[in-house]
Amino acid sequence: MLIADDHPLVADALSTGVREHNIEVVGRTTQPAEVLEMYERLSPDVLVLDVRFGRGAASTGLDVARQLLGIHEQARVVFYTQFDSDPILRESYLVGASAFLPKSSPLTDVAEAIAKVHAEGTYFLPDVARRMALLSLRRDTSPQSLLEPRELEVFRYMALGMETTDIAERMRLSPKTISNVRQVVKQKLKEEHPARLALLAVQAGVIDTEQLSRMSS
Repeated sequence: MLIADDHPLVADALSTGVREHNIEVVGRTTQPAEVLEMYERLSPDVLVLDVRFGRGAASTGLDVARQLLGIHEQARVVFYTQFDSDPILRESYLVGASAFLPKSSPLTDVAEAIAKVHAEGTYFLPDVARRMALLSLRRDTSPQSLLEPRELEVFRYMALGMETTDIAERMRLSPKTISNVRQVVKQKLKEEHPARLALLAVQAGVIDTEQLSRMSS
């Protein structure tokens, strides 16, 4: 098992919890940028991944999983996170997660779920299964559902207060292209005001409150 989480104590607890299930932790990292290289080098049976990483991280766990599963379709990715809003839960499974485990879950349940994924490929905690069933009955109006991948990335940068030229440089696209995408994002989300776009991004889990507070300071 490979653990990617920016809290060492969490990784310690997970390592201890899965030991009784005879699952070996082959690697740990606190940096999302290191996950793909470590996965390909260590070939773990399961990747346990947080959704959000600390200050300065350019990628989210969802970004990492999307990249990894685009290359290794059979990878078993378990999200273990305190950010367990419905939009993040839905997006995790759309990305291709094998399981979604809130950090509020008892460690014994988490260890058992990881062992189930290790042995069988997928696992749903009862509460997660119930929430997914309810979500499937609703029309999804989250940014993750309404926006294409490029639009979602631009929306994230917009929510962080980045200007068109800065986004263009970051994404290696022309300012005109980014300007057009920004308009599409506003139209699809039916929102023009920068502050309300930022709050929408927080509510949907596209950015977190720490990033929003840094933007405001």
